[in-house]
Amino acid sequence: MNKVGIVDAVHAKIGGTKVQAEQAVETVIETIVGTLKNGGECSIAGLGIFSTKTRAARQARNPRTGATIQVAAMRVPKFRAAKALKDAVR
Repeated sequence: MNKVGIVDAVHAKIGGTKVQAEQAVETVIETIVGTLKNGGECSIAGLGIFSTKTRAARQARNPRTGATIQVAAMRVPKFRAAKALKDAVR
């Protein structure tokens, strides 16, 4: 499933127009991304917790040349699935 599939599912569930359903999905995504950009975490009951993690600086190799390069420290998104989601997938 992709974003269009989610919009279709929201539209089928709540009715209204597809534009309104797309705006609702976009708002949810933008809110989660905005929260993560500000360093916060977003918890959705039954789904899981979106958060960020700081990855330390490290050395890596260029696979083409074999040269060692320095990779800077960075923040990366992280998702921890809720117990309800884990049980539903099993």
